[in-house]
Amino acid sequence: MHPGAKISQGRSKGQQRIQSQNDYLRQWLPRQESYLHHLLDREAPPEDRRCIVCEQDGVYKCQDCLGEPLYCTGCCRSQHHHNPFHWISQWNGQFFEQSCLAQAGLVIHLGHDGKQCPALADRWDLFEGDEHEDQLEPEDLPFVSGPEFQPKENTMVIIDKSGVHRLEIRCCDCPNALSPDIQMFRHGFFPASFNRPKTAFTFRVLDDFLLDNLECGTSAMNYYSKLRRMTSSMFPHLVPDRYRELMRVARQWRQLKTMKWHGFGHRSDIPSTGELALFCPACPQPGINVLVAGDESLDDDDKNSPSWKYTRSFVMDGNFKAEHLHPIKPFDEVWLSDGLGFMVGKDRYKMHLAEAADMVEKSSCNNHRAVNQANAARHKLESTGIGGVACARHGCFVPHSMVDFQKGERQMNMDYALCEAARHNMEGISRAVTFYDINCQYNKHFRARVDASRFLEMTQDLTIIPGIGLWHVHGHQDSCYVRYASNFIDGIGRIDGEIMETLWAPRGMSSPHRQECLDYQMNDSNFCKMIRMKRTLCRKYKLAMNGITESGKAFDRLDEAAPAHLKTEWSARERRAQSSRLNDPEAMDEYEINIKKAPSRKEIELRLLEEGSARNAAPSRRSVATWISTGLAIEEAQIALLIEVRRMGKRSTETQRLDIARQRDRLQGQIDGFTQSALTHLGEGFDADDDPDDLNVDILDDLDDDPADFSKTSDAWTNSPELTVIPLPSNLGVDRCRHCMAEDLIPLEMSLREGQANDTLHNLRIHLCNKAVLFRTSVRQAKSQALKTRAWSQVTSVQQAVSLHASIYTKTRKQMMKLEPGQDQLQKFKPLLREQLKISTAVGDPNARGQRNESLAWFWSVEVDLGGPDQSWNEEFYRVHWLRAKALQDRWKEEMTLVQLEMDWTCNYFSWRATQWGDRMRESLEKRLPGHACYSGRQSQMYSLLAQDAQAAFEDLQSVSIETGDE
Repeated sequence: MHPGAKISQGRSKGQQRIQSQNDYLRQWLPRQESYLHHLLDREAPPEDRRCIVCEQDGVYKCQDCLGEPLYCTGCCRSQHHHNPFHWISQWNGQFFEQSCLAQAGLVIHLGHDGKQCPALADRWDLFEGDEHEDQLEPEDLPFVSGPEFQPKENTMVIIDKSGVHRLEIRCCDCPNALSPDIQMFRHGFFPASFNRPKTAFTFRVLDDFLLDNLECGTSAMNYYSKLRRMTSSMFPHLVPDRYRELMRVARQWRQLKTMKWHGFGHRSDIPSTGELALFCPACPQPGINVLVAGDESLDDDDKNSPSWKYTRSFVMDGNFKAEHLHPIKPFDEVWLSDGLGFMVGKDRYKMHLAEAADMVEKSSCNNHRAVNQANAARHKLESTGIGGVACARHGCFVPHSMVDFQKGERQMNMDYALCEAARHNMEGISRAVTFYDINCQYNKHFRARVDASRFLEMTQDLTIIPGIGLWHVHGHQDSCYVRYASNFIDGIGRIDGEIMETLWAPRGMSSPHRQECLDYQMNDSNFCKMIRMKRTLCRKYKLAMNGITESGKAFDRLDEAAPAHLKTEWSARERRAQSSRLNDPEAMDEYEINIKKAPSRKEIELRLLEEGSARNAAPSRRSVATWISTGLAIEEAQIALLIEVRRMGKRSTETQRLDIARQRDRLQGQIDGFTQSALTHLGEGFDADDDPDDLNVDILDDLDDDPADFSKTSDAWTNSPELTVIPLPSNLGVDRCRHCMAEDLIPLEMSLREGQANDTLHNLRIHLCNKAVLFRTSVRQAKSQALKTRAWSQVTSVQQAVSLHASIYTKTRKQMMKLEPGQDQLQKFKPLLREQLKISTAVGDPNARGQRNESLAWFWSVEVDLGGPDQSWNEEFYRVHWLRAKALQDRWKEEMTLVQLEMDWTCNYFSWRATQWGDRMRESLEKRLPGHACYSGRQSQMYSLLAQDAQAAFEDLQSVSIETGDE
């Protein structure tokens, strides 16, 4: 045996290391010099300099033929008869200089199998005078003379993906010959004009430009600049400029390709609204991928079919990068596909905008981007952006549902988009879920706006369920989460509602051209999603299998510990909430902790401000409650920063130190503003330069913190804003407040301190309950090291929140003691001990025998009203965990059901398309249109292969899953 065989055999048995890119570079470095010499050797001709065809004296070297062969003049012409766009170079005795096939005498003959037409007159006037000549300034002309700058007479400018060529083209001049532009078109040239063309684009370069534009976002200007540099590296500006012609011809080519793809070369009618656009193969489309008998309905009750089976999911969004300037000559624009693709038709849309009321709605939720940009007008722009609708589960744009914005993202724009989306292949579908960043506001009066408009149409039978994407919903008020997040919407499966992509759109083009580009981009996006739908659904299926398993385990752990009578009650409350959500979104608050909290700091501040306004307080006292509340917030920020600095310790990174420095800078600015305001509220007796007591707060260490990690040197914290004592009445002291005539501020701060204490105790209870549930459902149930690590990471995060709120409460109570509290306040707000923050059995198991509120720490029963004496605080928290875990499990089960349905719908869609193109092929054969028949057959085969491939992959995946489940 060869000795190397043993080595190979030994390596195959073990784990073979995959080489990195750097490994390959290291292997290449010793070969670098050899590669360089061989590269230079290619510059010289062979020693005998013979033509590879006839062995005569070789003159031309082709740079595009394999091996860069050498040809004589005659062989160069004959060998490039069918490759007229190769670049050649000519030997001048010293080196090869750039040349072209026109210099070698190549002529392209159209017709007669590439031979000269016997009836052809030796004239060129067929191709003269229809296009402008290139104008060059004298200083642009080179002071050299070579073949590159001496184009032959009677040549056309032909743009190919290899560069810009000048070649002589001769058309057939027989009596029955087609017109010159059609002859050129049938030979793969798209003429820039039609009577006497002087410029033509090859189909190759047009296809290449469109693909470059789609995949790389290459503009026409950049693409043509590349072609000019490929033609002449030294003098690209001397290459004929056909940028404007490329823009125009690309529009025509794009339109022809789109109509061809959608079968309008096989039909006598013209396209109607949205017919030049693809849609999602996996969304339910009655009559296409959902087959329903004539006497059946999609709403028919079926024991084996859920009511949400045929739900259409939409996501709505805007894109403010797709701006567009006002056109210079709007009256002179030519629209090739207005309203035929994804962008809506301009005329009807403009009439809708003219009649719709421009309602400026003040958001009752948080300060949303789209609401605030509703009036963002930019006078130089015809469109400030675009908005539209896509399917939420797969991200395919809905045909005829994209609109332009004129003054930002207004309701009138999105109303039109949604109504148009709801009309596309929705016959018989009665349920739709919409995801929109501001659906909590947008959906309130949507039906009223539709009913009031002549141009908005939506069937009354369609039920719209509003939702908000999982990323955006966290920017809303807390109540919006359970009311609009996809986690709590029946029948939607597991989606995030954030799938809509940002579109590319250039500004420097006409309005029709821009619309065509957007339509083409979105069509291509849908096509790519269509051909990848098999992989997408297989991935979703695997995720659903895993999600069902994991969510089932999490829910089972909670379900086993809950009493049966409580689970029955909780399930009934869940059903009532889901059935009432459309008319009353607040019904979904069932998934929140329903407790009557003690008054918060914000509530007390609002009450104090209203009382001050009612009694016409002095100007210096009108906003004093807000000023004190701001001081309390600054103190909380100081404590949070102090804990972060302490936790960071000495072994900090540069990024961490920079983050701390930025936080300190912001905090110092807040303190400076607060201290300046103190002069107004504390009177002339206050001196801002006085130094009150030092800030002394007990920071509770985290369970896993190592004290050695903390920096204990006071020098590092000298003059830090987190240690600055701010001039609150509690820091000044009661006596000094009386001296400053600010004694009335003491009860105000005491009231706000009570609210602050209530807030921190409420947060403590939530985080401790969360920690208890984590221990019970994650830490103790973790079977692997990875799961344990993940579980303890969650516990650590919760523990840090516990430490923060405990520290804030300790500081709050200490300040209250300085304000001479009453006996009731002393009894209510007791000292917080470290042992009281540990998880006890009463917290960890709310249903254990004998464990009620009396076994918990004092703060578990401070002003908490659950509506009955038999309920504990933790029982309410456990109910919410149980409901949310059940919702997650339900969504994963729905996801599995939907993915299986979408697999069937996808295969049905491909089969429907294959049948449609097969019918067109037979019709074309009957009409004796062989080209139409061939294209139809090719399209039919493509969809048949997609259907077969998807069907095989889905069956294989499901069979493997069944076998795995049986094991």
